[in-house]
Amino acid sequence: MSARTFTVTDLQTAAWSIAEGVKSATDELNNQDGKLGDGDLGITVSAGWQAVADIRESLPADVGRAFLASAKAIQQASSSSFGTMTASALIAVAKHTMGRTEISWSEIPDLIAIGRDAMMTRGKGNLGDKTVLDSLDAVRTVLAGLDDPSAMRAAAIEAARDALLAFRDRPNRLGRARMFAERSIGLDDPGMLALCRILESLP
Repeated sequence: MSARTFTVTDLQTAAWSIAEGVKSATDELNNQDGKLGDGDLGITVSAGWQAVADIRESLPADVGRAFLASAKAIQQASSSSFGTMTASALIAVAKHTMGRTEISWSEIPDLIAIGRDAMMTRGKGNLGDKTVLDSLDAVRTVLAGLDDPSAMRAAAIEAARDALLAFRDRPNRLGRARMFAERSIGLDDPGMLALCRILESLP
């Protein structure tokens, strides 16, 4: 990844790395999702990011338009709730980066917050519900003030893992998982686990 700014080249590289990484985590995510949902999260995440990887070479230099194209690719590949939420986040980020060919790494926390808020609005979720929203918020918090991509990657992974652990012994309060109520205590939220695997896949 480029040291000074984030460009579409970074998105292209990330898309390929994420597609490869989550492909190997498909069974794990399916199994975890099967405990609290439909059992197809691994397929959803893998298909979505593979779709972005497939179009990476044709992504425009405009970062916002590249994010928008990525969102559309994920929407077409996956109509699941997780895919829809991911696309919603990318569309929101696209609106705030349209017309730019580079953004500073220090802007990433604010863009994560924009994506998080878009997901909250679309999915009617709140922080504390034990969802990927909580992981995104933890990542946003730890990245504030950082501008080195390598340090940011390491910090993001640690924050996502810590959030997964912190919420493990809480009940899920959103989506299909909420129906399991107290039985979801002790189980990792599939979406939070998926974000961990996505971040771990970053180059």
